[in-house]
Amino acid sequence: MSVEFNNRVAIVTGAGGGLGRSHALALAARGVKVVVNDLGGSVDGTGGSETMAQSVVKEIEAMGGEAMANGANVTKQDEVEAMVAETIERFGKVDILVNNAGILRDRSFSKMTMEDWDLVVAVHLKGSATCTKAVWNHMKENKYGRIVMTTSSSGMYGNFGQTNYGAAKAGLSGFMRTLCLEGAKYDIRINTLSPTARSRMTEGLMPEEILAQLRVEPVSQGLVYLVCDDAPNRVILAAGAGGYALTKVFETQGINLSEGNATAENVEAHWGAIASNEGMEEYTNGGQQGAKFLTRIANKEFAK
Repeated sequence: MSVEFNNRVAIVTGAGGGLGRSHALALAARGVKVVVNDLGGSVDGTGGSETMAQSVVKEIEAMGGEAMANGANVTKQDEVEAMVAETIERFGKVDILVNNAGILRDRSFSKMTMEDWDLVVAVHLKGSATCTKAVWNHMKENKYGRIVMTTSSSGMYGNFGQTNYGAAKAGLSGFMRTLCLEGAKYDIRINTLSPTARSRMTEGLMPEEILAQLRVEPVSQGLVYLVCDDAPNRVILAAGAGGYALTKVFETQGINLSEGNATAENVEAHWGAIASNEGMEEYTNGGQQGAKFLTRIANKEFAK
């Protein structure tokens, strides 16, 4: 295996600054033709300008790479479809999609408006789905695709004041797991990046001495691997401060209660066995959970 790119074309959303810019530059440095997509809005999603994207394109061209700017709003299907069409017209295809665009509207849930909820979910979750949908059939026809979602530790573990953001980010990991099943026979590999990096969205949330250690470039090197020709599939790569780890979901073995004994009281009585980590498994499709329980019924394996 090696980290190589064979004449690849990538769309990177939210690439006008911060982590997205770093992703675009890292891919361009390896010869990938890059579409730098950025609405050019503020952290909370208001406003817009293509200036940021155009600036990154100039950086890529200065280093001898090929790129073009695009200001499509990732939540608007017509704009995204036009971006994909323009990419294919300019570069002939789309091999890689990096869903990086995002906004923040942090508030405790009691103070959050449903407008704050809807917009954050729309940009992160719907925006990733909209962009993925726009390239999906094209990648199927080409029998090749590399797609990355961007999740967060807030989506995996929770973070105070980020119910909207956390819900959207958790949704992306579920989106990725199902897409992997549908894209497998077309060599479309889908992974998720869970970054901890300095950006406009983290400014003011951490002390300066901590932020100084959270450079974006090492995170982008993890992204580069996730979209290369020999990329893995169906992983959540956590990356930050030069550290890399995988986030995984495991299920305990648990128990089955026989008919008539499936009561709340018996769930409580067997809680230790239900929660035990012994024999935990990582499943790759939802049917495995049901199969576990049904196999026990067939074999009459019930907790006493």
